[in-house]
Amino acid sequence: MNIGIIGLGDMGSIYARKWSEKGYSVYGCDLPERYELLKHAFQGTSVTVLESAKAVARKSDFLMYAVEAAKIAQVVASTADSVKYGAVIAGQTSVKDPEIEAFEKYLPSDVHIFTCHSLHGPAFSTEGQKLVIVPHRINKENYSRVLPIFEALGSEIIEVENYHMHDQIMADTQAVTHMGFESMGTAWKNSGFYPWDHGAYSTGIDNVKILTTLRIFSYKAHVYAGLAILNPFARKQVRQYAKSESALFKMMICEDEVAFRKRLKEAKEFVFHGERDFITLDQEVMGDFKMTSDPKHHHPNSHLSLLAMVDAWHKLQINPYENLICQTPPFRLRLGIAEYLFKNEDLLEETIQTALYDKNIRADDLEFHSAVREWASIIEYGDMEGYLSHFNLVKDFFADRLQEGARQSARLIQKLTT
Repeated sequence: MNIGIIGLGDMGSIYARKWSEKGYSVYGCDLPERYELLKHAFQGTSVTVLESAKAVARKSDFLMYAVEAAKIAQVVASTADSVKYGAVIAGQTSVKDPEIEAFEKYLPSDVHIFTCHSLHGPAFSTEGQKLVIVPHRINKENYSRVLPIFEALGSEIIEVENYHMHDQIMADTQAVTHMGFESMGTAWKNSGFYPWDHGAYSTGIDNVKILTTLRIFSYKAHVYAGLAILNPFARKQVRQYAKSESALFKMMICEDEVAFRKRLKEAKEFVFHGERDFITLDQEVMGDFKMTSDPKHHHPNSHLSLLAMVDAWHKLQINPYENLICQTPPFRLRLGIAEYLFKNEDLLEETIQTALYDKNIRADDLEFHSAVREWASIIEYGDMEGYLSHFNLVKDFFADRLQEGARQSARLIQKLTT
């Protein structure tokens, strides 16, 4: 089968090279201004770079759209009349609702739809990573023809029943997870300090928070914007996260210890019932990966971001462990540090006391509270431009350390998830 990829950006190029290595004939394209650059980049491979998306569609038995989720409808509409009869169509967007809607609206009824989503960024090879596949509209014969193409990526394949299930899991593992880390980055930016220079962010858990935040802001804003704004399940979860954070913060400033403890106890019993630790994070390893060689004297931390996440899972009746089937590294790390916090009685007690009575951390908690409200409002209103602008302001603040953070986080992820 000839493989076509419309969108030879970061992820599209990874796919193209992998399939080329496996002996497939691959045709691809991107924006016109990148034509000469891509021709040179793929010279000596079995990837043929064409000048237009229509030309790629005409050549392809298996056609993948690897474009931004916000642009999927526009691109599909512009190429629909060039798609081959009986072709198998896939998308590599991280939210499937607008993708499937575009396929069904614009593509001929004779094409098959067998879509996918790699749960990793372009910094990682497809080998050993998780790949979600969604057979939406395809017969057995074409399913059998296309499955080897997905298998050639060397990823761990997870088949989900439908695209609604995909988006629901992604709302938890990606959209609200990213929003939590983005809120931390925004709070630090608004406070005007780098967290690795602050004693309240010097423990292993905080190293994970900082490095994951830097990792997220080292990528492109549109990826996260599409996940949060175009996913129909994301707003409900983001809304609850904001409600949980606000409720806990109010109890903190009112020093309402009885209600605070009761709420956390109920959340803990729902999410972390039983004796088993599902994700055992190594405190020594977490402590080894940090952005400074001169850690400040430790000050206790309220860990409000983690308390709010566990409370939101409880209120939404979500078992996050069930979503590990489609885990991403940030989600696994976030669940892991939440588990570490809630199952370490001494640390949890220190966190509760700090949250309620330590005024030294209150200003930081206020900034985080404000940042959560900002992000929740942007997502609630579906403000794509506002999301991109908000994201890039924080990205600029951390600009000098993003690549170092991305490198360290990659090593941390490898250490803690293998």
